[in-house]
Amino acid sequence: MKEVYELWPELEWIKDPVLRENTARTWELALSRSALSAQELNEIPFTLLIENLEVTFMAHKRCVVHLARDCGKQIQSHFGGELPVNMDVLIAGAILADVGKLLEYEKRDGKIVQGSYGKYLRHPFSGVSLAESCDVPPEVCHIIAAHAGEGDHIRRSVEAYIVHHADFMTFLPFKSRLQV
Repeated sequence: MKEVYELWPELEWIKDPVLRENTARTWELALSRSALSAQELNEIPFTLLIENLEVTFMAHKRCVVHLARDCGKQIQSHFGGELPVNMDVLIAGAILADVGKLLEYEKRDGKIVQGSYGKYLRHPFSGVSLAESCDVPPEVCHIIAAHAGEGDHIRRSVEAYIVHHADFMTFLPFKSRLQV
């Protein structure tokens, strides 16, 4: 568990100790089932969809968590009770949004590639499964399920919208940026 808290110091932002612990346990479970180590998450590119990408999985994930937290605070500051944001749910959801990706990868010939598991189950599905196994509440599992394109077919909570946009605003510019 120490390894997870070293990987995710942002866990300390979650005030509810049970939610914090269950969020950390989810990452611990994912790492135990993954072909990747915690150290490798600080080395591999955050997506296999973009060639020659040097931004690591953890750099991307931590940016998403920090942006989500900052957005949640701004929404609270500007809208008050008109658009309430549960910051613990938001932060836990942002930390867990891509936890299922750990099950998508395999190592082949020294390279990280999408494995057969990842071909059949995308990370929103496996992430919810991992989180539910660790007693993560449904409002956080909703964020995991709704953060990617799969969430375009359901109604999102405020926290899920925030994580969705934080995730895509730190992915799409790499995928389709205007080259000048």
